[in-house]
Amino acid sequence: MLRLVNQFAPDVLVTLESDHWWQRQLDQLQADMPHTMKCPLDNLYGMHVYSRLPLEDTEITFLVEDGIPSMHAQIMLRSGDAVRIHFLHPAPPSPTENPESAERDAELVIVARSVVSGDQPVVVTGDLNDVAWSATTRLFRKLSGLLDPRVGRGMFNTFHAEYPFLRWPLDHLFHSNHFTVTSIQRLPYFGSDHFAILTELSFSPLRGERQSGLEADRDDKSWAASIADEQEVSAKDVPKPGE
Repeated sequence: MLRLVNQFAPDVLVTLESDHWWQRQLDQLQADMPHTMKCPLDNLYGMHVYSRLPLEDTEITFLVEDGIPSMHAQIMLRSGDAVRIHFLHPAPPSPTENPESAERDAELVIVARSVVSGDQPVVVTGDLNDVAWSATTRLFRKLSGLLDPRVGRGMFNTFHAEYPFLRWPLDHLFHSNHFTVTSIQRLPYFGSDHFAILTELSFSPLRGERQSGLEADRDDKSWAASIADEQEVSAKDVPKPGE
């Protein structure tokens, strides 16, 4: 993975399922990517961010479940513009973790509801443990109003990297219409069960304002409220960097 980082030189890198061993390897990136957020965990939900761009108002939270972190920050672009960014990795429904998707769905819903009210540039990214066409992912897009850069470009299936005939797009990036998409690509296999995704966005508010996302109707909003209420969480629990 370090070879890929050195080859493609992203401005921001987020790693998931990264523990203390991974942190020791990743820390060599700090010479070029000195702005960091670190939450090493041994439960497959560790998370790290390394950035060439300054990170401000950073916060690591456990929005729905203990041991399942999310990261929130304001990134300062070279232009001086500030972007609010949320890094997520909610737990999937599975026999060994959550028998249903209620916890994952609640995290997606409250983050979506937290970003819709502002006019700040926003990016939400991570392994959402949900496919792009699911009802929950579409609900997230409707509630947040954020755009999916894959639309019209491909599925970019990221999991499982070792099974060519059985793959799903579980890793996502959504952005506000302040951005246009320069490129999106799935990077070569590097030993993980997930492929890495590299997305290049251009901060172009004037060009981007012609873009529009999905819109939530009354039924969508009612469903979202019931999902959040079941887990006793709300959009107020989500940090709003820069506000």
